[in-house]
Amino acid sequence: MTEVAPSGGMGPAPMPEIVKRLERPRPFPGDYSGNARAVIERGFKVILTQNWIIIVSGFFEPLLYLFAMGYGLGGMIGTVTGPGGAEVPYIQFIAPALLASSAMNGAIYDSTWNVFFKMRFAKLYQAMVQTSLGPMDVAIGEIFMALFRGFLYSLGFMGVLYGLGIVSGVTPLLMIPAAVLVAFGFASFGMGITSFMKTFQQMDLINFVMLPMFMLSGTLFPIEVLPGALQGVVMAMPLWHGIELMRQLAVGHFDWSTLAHAGYFLVMVGLGLWFTTMRLRKLFLR
Repeated sequence: MTEVAPSGGMGPAPMPEIVKRLERPRPFPGDYSGNARAVIERGFKVILTQNWIIIVSGFFEPLLYLFAMGYGLGGMIGTVTGPGGAEVPYIQFIAPALLASSAMNGAIYDSTWNVFFKMRFAKLYQAMVQTSLGPMDVAIGEIFMALFRGFLYSLGFMGVLYGLGIVSGVTPLLMIPAAVLVAFGFASFGMGITSFMKTFQQMDLINFVMLPMFMLSGTLFPIEVLPGALQGVVMAMPLWHGIELMRQLAVGHFDWSTLAHAGYFLVMVGLGLWFTTMRLRKLFLR
């Protein structure tokens, strides 16, 4: 039977946009509906109405480290060996590391504590996957919001570094996309790991891991001062790769290790997305 078009004439009625989306071929049927933007739109609405103070407050932590350690302790230390063996002032040594740490912290907070509340208390994800959304839509949407937070932190921190004359030129601007890559790596795993946590006490395990990684990954001192065996452990940590990548970009020193550090996070992103999607499917699509 021919349907009446809204104009009053005969012919097929226009197909609603949501129906068009659902009829598109999907690369991962059951996991991905191609509508992750619905999760992202909700995330931005929450930021604008509720969470903006929390996001802004996270920007000041790396600045406190920068001023206290860079200007305070840095006045007594002088110079430190940087990428390529060049001597750099201590504040220029820790500034790229603090940028990597800031991106990590922003992504981890959004993909762990934020996700924990939505999953265990608000039951938001259970409601989402009862619609046309799949686990991958939810994972991509939430990880994107974590990346947005990491991007905001890196953008603001870079503005401070340029304003204080700690970095100059065009090359250090590459640290901004590098910070997003670092945030992507941590966020892709953060959501999946959080899905195993059921209590606030278990969530404290995340801080138990993050703090030693921050202190030992060469953030405030070269890892060469650590015992040899411990150096090997540190070099396997993702934050160390992020810090080394940032330091090389800050001074424009590029070699094979630059690609290795970036490649580490690309692999981390791929594995993290797969892990989180599989975990959400197991939890919500039984």
